[in-house]
Amino acid sequence: MFPEAAAVTEAPRPRVVLIDDEEMVRLSMEQALQLAGIAVEAFESAEAALPAIARDFAGIVVSDVRLPGSDGLALLAEIRRRDPELPVVLVTGHGDIAMAVAAMREGAYHFIEKPFVNDAFVEVVRRALEKRALVMENRRLRDALDRGDARGSAVERCLVGQSPAMRRLRDDVASLASAAADVLVLGETGAGKEQVARALHEGGSRAAKPFVAINCGAIPESMFESEIFGHEAGAFTGAGKRRIGKVEHASGGTLFLDEVESMPLALQVKLLRVLQDRRVERLGSNTSVPVDLRVVAATKEDLGALSEAGRFRRDLFFRLNVVTLTLPPLRERREDIPLLFEMFLVQAAVKYQRPVIEVPPSLRRSLMLADWPGNVRELKNAAERAMLGFLNPDLAGGTGPAPGLDALLDRVERLVIEDALKVSGQRIAEAARALGLPRKTLSDRMRRLGLSAGD
Repeated sequence: MFPEAAAVTEAPRPRVVLIDDEEMVRLSMEQALQLAGIAVEAFESAEAALPAIARDFAGIVVSDVRLPGSDGLALLAEIRRRDPELPVVLVTGHGDIAMAVAAMREGAYHFIEKPFVNDAFVEVVRRALEKRALVMENRRLRDALDRGDARGSAVERCLVGQSPAMRRLRDDVASLASAAADVLVLGETGAGKEQVARALHEGGSRAAKPFVAINCGAIPESMFESEIFGHEAGAFTGAGKRRIGKVEHASGGTLFLDEVESMPLALQVKLLRVLQDRRVERLGSNTSVPVDLRVVAATKEDLGALSEAGRFRRDLFFRLNVVTLTLPPLRERREDIPLLFEMFLVQAAVKYQRPVIEVPPSLRRSLMLADWPGNVRELKNAAERAMLGFLNPDLAGGTGPAPGLDALLDRVERLVIEDALKVSGQRIAEAARALGLPRKTLSDRMRRLGLSAGD
């Protein structure tokens, strides 16, 4: 009998459970995965590994087909009994191909034959992890719906991603959604700040009421007051009849103010009064109208610095800054890129009534290594172009020569080391422990890559 999985007390994190009884082979595969930035936990037997695998295990299994005490088919059968959707990659010797083919028929995700090229091995593992990520996302949504937790599923739907940063953000949004507090969302252009606002709205008690979004940077200053606060008939030339503004229209629901730093200073005091009194006065009126709304403001700027410079009202900054959520840029949660790209491809396929295209390994690597200064918005546009056959040549591979393997590995290694340094607070010794490297080895690699703690 195989041992049952231990109880899981922490949020699941994607990793590879690696099983091989040959120490040198196991260490070689483990190092190849670590250099590619993939978390791995190695075991020398199936019995030792299986307690780490539960139904909510967020990773995959990579195993040799021949192990002491059991074979690959028995291991596969036990894993599929626990979770039929958990990908299992089998590593085979030349004489074990027949067993590997039989395992594929029984539901194994893939098999790879020894000796193998590390790049090919890592690519198979990446694809398996991406498949698992999609399964876990869908499973969380189904579980929320089964519990009748429509609000929780709304948060999951709006904020997609498996990275630790996105899991923390979802938890924070779920906690805040039912509260009445106004919220300030910080994030770069295109990072998805409106999705955070929608998650707060749809995950709370105001979900059935209006969600009114305003881009403060897109409204001409001459029209701003009328657009936001409304006007009475005759308030100005051309105002033939009363018009309620966005604030009044959002009453009962949520008002989302994007690029709030662009709001004219003269009108910031009027917004402050709305936030404090929950009443709005239309342009040309002497009376105020009560409003019941939640305000979610978003900015890519440092409002504290702007208030110090006199470009944003300090009292409004303090009023907005009660609860702050920070949305990380895409480059700081690269593990979410394949999942988001696949989701945007499906959306584009529906939009343009085309079949979903397959993402080749070369494109997947390019997506993961790109800088994405436009963040999620840029990634969504790339998916739409891919669906229409007009993908950026820099991502598709183009007609020029591909970067050499050494250059590609250097870029990946640099990203892995930078992430480890960031998590460790720029402490080299702690980063080295996290990467499983001697401190001197990490220092030598940092020197070769031109990195230093604090970069």
